[in-house]
Amino acid sequence: MSGQHPPHRHADAAASRDPHDRHAHGAPGDMRAYGLSTVLNGVLVVAQLGAGFWLGSVALIADAAHNAADVLGLLAAWGAAALALRRPDARHTYGYARSTILAALLNAALILVACGALAWESLGRLFSAHPAPSGVAVMVVASIAFAVNVGSAALFYRGQHHDLNQRGAFLHLAGDAAVSLAVVVAGGLIWWTGLGWIDPAAGLLVSLVVAWTGVRLMRDALALSLDAVPRDLDLAQIRQCLLAIPGIIGLHDLHVWALSTTVNALTAHLEHDGARDPDALLADVRAALAERFSLHHTTLQLEASDCAQRC
Repeated sequence: MSGQHPPHRHADAAASRDPHDRHAHGAPGDMRAYGLSTVLNGVLVVAQLGAGFWLGSVALIADAAHNAADVLGLLAAWGAAALALRRPDARHTYGYARSTILAALLNAALILVACGALAWESLGRLFSAHPAPSGVAVMVVASIAFAVNVGSAALFYRGQHHDLNQRGAFLHLAGDAAVSLAVVVAGGLIWWTGLGWIDPAAGLLVSLVVAWTGVRLMRDALALSLDAVPRDLDLAQIRQCLLAIPGIIGLHDLHVWALSTTVNALTAHLEHDGARDPDALLADVRAALAERFSLHHTTLQLEASDCAQRC
């Protein structure tokens, strides 16, 4: 006996509620967060570039380039989030939810590229003579950028706990807020001391810190793209939970992977002693996996204890 779910209803309204037919979670608030953050950061990039060229501040121009990477990352994440909500079709039976993992990879790459560019620019300014820009003007512009980045990051704070795609957007925006704050501090120190090297030194330090967040995001996204067990799940605990259910005496071919940055899937062959009603046994397994591990997309096959087949 195989399977876990009752026969699918074919009405569109019913199918839209079936977790087999939707492999990503989304809400209008999530889409608004992507849209609002993209617009805010797009305006910010234009304003910072204008101020940077007007003031002759390479730090502000570098920060604007970093924020421009934000806009590209947000556009990718926004598009992936929209694709993830599309219904599966005859060719893409899992839908398009895995595009969110690709977007997380792209976002991580953009973080690392932006940090590399910022570090390179900072090193160049440390070892070459450049006139110091107006410290007060740099502080004002960077303070506005800091406020925009903090506000944009706050839009993804809740969602980043359960969605790697939103986590990538949150980390990217939080990293940019840290960069902008460093520019604020550097502008204040330039205004106070007149030392122009403070700005590139702060930029170099912050770029290294932000790069570490990009490395972590890249590692997690690569793991999901290779169908690794999601970081928040423990395969040994899942196995122990299944074996503790009355009637289950063994299991094999246990696989857990991410369908998207929000939905995980499980498949397993469960050996049972034949003493319980199969439907009741499957119901207990479903309930345990959903309650303990938030695994709602599962495919299970029951096998009698004397079944010699191993596939």
